[in-house]
Amino acid sequence: MIFFCETKLCTYLELNKVMMFAGKMQKALPELLKEYDMAIGIFPRDATNYEFNEETRKLIVFIPSICEVGYRDSSVLRFSDTVSGYLEKGKLADVEGIKTKVMIWVKVTSISTEGSKINFSAGMKKTRSREAYEVLRDGICVEKF
Repeated sequence: MIFFCETKLCTYLELNKVMMFAGKMQKALPELLKEYDMAIGIFPRDATNYEFNEETRKLIVFIPSICEVGYRDSSVLRFSDTVSGYLEKGKLADVEGIKTKVMIWVKVTSISTEGSKINFSAGMKKTRSREAYEVLRDGICVEKF
């Protein structure tokens, strides 16, 4: 998929592209998220390159450019070009590189799931419908994180 950003042409990699990390085949990011009971659409569609340390559970996701993603429930997340955190069953903790707009842009520190709900902690806890985050969406390029 190709689309135009404000200042450049952005291309998106195929979602199911298999990555290599440390000489080992790596599953697609949505598969990893699903395995840990996380919504598969919390990251932009083009966030296909990542590193995951199974021992420490540290996840680093690489995004081609700083972007915003709008979701079905009208919420918006802003992503840096690198997002990191610790992946547990139903939770991504100690998040770096994601913001959400409450009244102003606020740093997201944790994302967790509880059944049909997804919780974003950003100085305060904001609960949203998980269904809105189960679909992969394209990011819109922005100039700064």
